[in-house]
Amino acid sequence: MTPSIKLASAALTLAALLGAAACSQPGEAPAESEAAADAIPASTDVHPFTLGALQLAALRDGTISLPVDQSPWGDPAVVAAVLAEAGEEGDAVHLSVQPLLVRQGDRVVLIDTGAGGQMGTQNGLPGALSAAGVEAAEVTDILISHAHGDHIGGLLNAEGALAFPNALIRMSAPEWRAMQAGAEAQGLAGFVAAITPQVQTFEPGAAITPFLTAVPLDGHTPGHSGFAITSGDERLLYIGDALHSAVISVRRPELVNAWDNDSDTAIATRRSLLERGAGEGQRYYGVHFPYPGLGRIEQRDGGFVWTPEP
Repeated sequence: MTPSIKLASAALTLAALLGAAACSQPGEAPAESEAAADAIPASTDVHPFTLGALQLAALRDGTISLPVDQSPWGDPAVVAAVLAEAGEEGDAVHLSVQPLLVRQGDRVVLIDTGAGGQMGTQNGLPGALSAAGVEAAEVTDILISHAHGDHIGGLLNAEGALAFPNALIRMSAPEWRAMQAGAEAQGLAGFVAAITPQVQTFEPGAAITPFLTAVPLDGHTPGHSGFAITSGDERLLYIGDALHSAVISVRRPELVNAWDNDSDTAIATRRSLLERGAGEGQRYYGVHFPYPGLGRIEQRDGGFVWTPEP
């Protein structure tokens, strides 16, 4: 969310990378019977769904609410007008926080870890994970889209120990380098030291698991990554903070976002995501979109709108 690291990021075309993600699936997809055995129970803070033979769930961590005059999109009057046009209250921007759980047999993957109770959130991830039938010690992999507090805040518990003691923490190499370089200045030296033994980096665009491929979504942070999740012919793109708001980022992608490390690149990434999403019907997972964050982009009246799944 709020920028904590400022370096330039490398750019690769989104279309090419998503195409590669669809083709590069090392290993085999889980059998349908295996997926059924791993079915995730639903609850108020757990929204289970399937992707081919994979079991996934949106896990509600909380909500970040920002008065329009404290939002990163500049002129409060413009922000309020965009919200009003979408039929939302014009006095605040509400950003949900929902990490994504992906299960394949004994492999339990968590994409981002929420805010850990920071930024006015409720630290709902531990309870949601438990309600989904997963203990923290069972998580095998944590994929970090980027190193902002509402995505890495849940990596450590209240005692400063690893919240997921057996999980590899995976983030892009550029993001990890920037996080390490800025640790002292940002008061994160202890945090970085605590997670370092578990960190494993990947290069932008790399296949991480048989069903997950990193997709560079440049501009927000030095190594900001989305993740293409694929099973059989079905695909879902986890968009991280490339699109923050289902209203403002989608309807007005050209608005500069003060949280972005590189505004011009971030705007280009937003437009690419919107155009590709609308043109190809790509299914997206918005970690900050209204819970549970699943839906598609549609082109309408010369612009774009977010259409959540029913």
